[in-house]
Amino acid sequence: MPPPATTRVVVVGGYGAFGVRVAERLALRGEFDVVIAGRSIERARVAAEALQRASKNDVTAAVLDAQRPDVAALAALEPRVVINASGPFQAQDYALARAAIAVGAHYVDLADARGFVTGITALDRSAKQANVLVTSGASSVPALAAAIVDHHMPAFARLDTIEHGITPANGYDPGVATTASILGGLGKPIPMLIDGEWTTVHGWLGLRRVAIPGLGSRLMAYCDVPDVELFPARYRNVRTVRFLAGLEVTMFQLSLWVLAMVAKRGLISRPERLAGVLMTMKRQLRFLGSDAGGMIVRLSGLSSEGIPLTRVVSLVARDNMGPFVPAIAAVVIARKLAHGDIQARGAMPCLGLMTLTEFQAEVADLPIEITTHDA
Repeated sequence: MPPPATTRVVVVGGYGAFGVRVAERLALRGEFDVVIAGRSIERARVAAEALQRASKNDVTAAVLDAQRPDVAALAALEPRVVINASGPFQAQDYALARAAIAVGAHYVDLADARGFVTGITALDRSAKQANVLVTSGASSVPALAAAIVDHHMPAFARLDTIEHGITPANGYDPGVATTASILGGLGKPIPMLIDGEWTTVHGWLGLRRVAIPGLGSRLMAYCDVPDVELFPARYRNVRTVRFLAGLEVTMFQLSLWVLAMVAKRGLISRPERLAGVLMTMKRQLRFLGSDAGGMIVRLSGLSSEGIPLTRVVSLVARDNMGPFVPAIAAVVIARKLAHGDIQARGAMPCLGLMTLTEFQAEVADLPIEITTHDA
């Protein structure tokens, strides 16, 4: 049974790189009234008008600042679900989540910042009192990565290693704010579980070439995400959880590696200040790359028959459709909440709320392909 026509979803940051794609997927099926919100009413209106032409339901615009939300203004919108796509989340607090709880709405965000996602449980009591779900990390990590691991767990009697990574197409423009958040992690210490021991690695170091079936090989390096903390607790026998990220163009990746070395040695204190210059250079050299990005999850352990098993799952997104990948989990979860298919209440990282099958069904009309093979 479809949700009632009055089901309203507010997408904060709904005109940004990921938020506009969340809003598009929610609006085009005509299941929801969608409110595109953000600090700029002009940008929100432009995005809403563009989507309204293709939507059967209402698509409107509103002013709402994720970091200083007006609770009364949010209440007036009468949302069933509030989606926070206004990253980067490294510098945010839980103001919008608290506002959603105050108005009795479910809250979902696309955060991939480790501290932000793992810390969301601080709101568990108030979310349960309001009988709402508050979940953080409805993105490629940890939501999609966990869905992939969960899907393939039955093949393993014992899972020893989870190694996964993401590499966007060079055609993807992350924007200056997101670039600054990436640069802020250069050379920073990252605790990771490797071979059964918690080891300190450093952001954008540990450079290695990773082969991604269907995409080729790309240089990747250590990056901090919630998964490296959440997965050892979720998959209790695992001995290694390693996450890597990489840019498509080798020259750009090597430049980050050099900057990470310099930052680690304390020779540059705030590399994020270079974001504007580096983004200008990247945009000028956009022609160097392609329209394809991807994600890889490599699982190793013992099969249900007790023999060594390594399973490689690769996702390839073409035609510059990669930014849809981190947007899909929020769409799936909003739809399930509207249909009453998620009973969980409280505040939690986004693990186990979306299956891989649900993700694949949502992207079936997009040039996004997931393949699996045993190595």
